[in-house]
Amino acid sequence: GGLPMSWISPASKASSGNIRLDMQKIDLVELGLQAGAEFEDKFAAKGLELCMDAPEHPVYILADGRHLWRVLENLYNNAAKYSMEHTRIYADILEQDGKGIFTLKNISANKLNISPDELTERFVRGDASRSTDGSGLGLSIAKSLASLQGGELVIEIDGDLYKANVIFPLYEEPAAEPEEEEATTTT
Repeated sequence: GGLPMSWISPASKASSGNIRLDMQKIDLVELGLQAGAEFEDKFAAKGLELCMDAPEHPVYILADGRHLWRVLENLYNNAAKYSMEHTRIYADILEQDGKGIFTLKNISANKLNISPDELTERFVRGDASRSTDGSGLGLSIAKSLASLQGGELVIEIDGDLYKANVIFPLYEEPAAEPEEEEATTTT
């Protein structure tokens, strides 16, 4: 099914590659921690310290686990590549306003004083000094992957502080239980 290909612009086709989504109840905490653990060696090699701050309980969001993993992997990978050596990388997972949010912050080794859009643009055009390994392309694909799943990837830059926010709607359990059950538990 879906739309005829002629309706989709070439740019969006390239970034989505006709991706099949398998939307599931995903624990953002577990996924975030697992993805971070994958990069421990890379971080250690550059003297980077990963500081995770996540709730003790699961934060369930509605997402495609495989594609969300690629988004997180991309962000951790960029942090491993571009962080100034011997600095800390902060990963925070929280629930806010009906959303599950994963935030990764790092200090860039290069001067970053440009707008996030310019950063993504520059990467895509391929004229930034650090775009040679295609991380910018990775960033725009990560953005597309996030939005395809109904989430978003928002990049913020403050001086040399680089902050990536992955924001997804919380998973809502199908409302099957009758209301009376709640009343009986309170008495």
